[in-house]
Amino acid sequence: MNINELITNVKKKIKKSINIQNILVEDKTFLHKNHLGHEVNKFHLKISIESDELKKLNKIESNKKIYKILDKELKHHIHSLQILIR
Repeated sequence: MNINELITNVKKKIKKSINIQNILVEDKTFLHKNHLGHEVNKFHLKISIESDELKKLNKIESNKKIYKILDKELKHHIHSLQILIR
């Protein structure tokens, strides 16, 4: 899966499962290319979500919810995930 497909899938899955006002998914893989353990075709993503639903949860609960939604992607395509909730 290429990065554009991954970003599209991540957005669709989150929008389908959580009431959000806005979402931005950024590829931050370039920051980690020279790190030990970097895997080709495993991406580093930063997700910024504006969601009243997620703001009602504590940080651990909201992150768990997103991790559950993206379980398949995390196992196969995402090496690192940074989540910001506004």
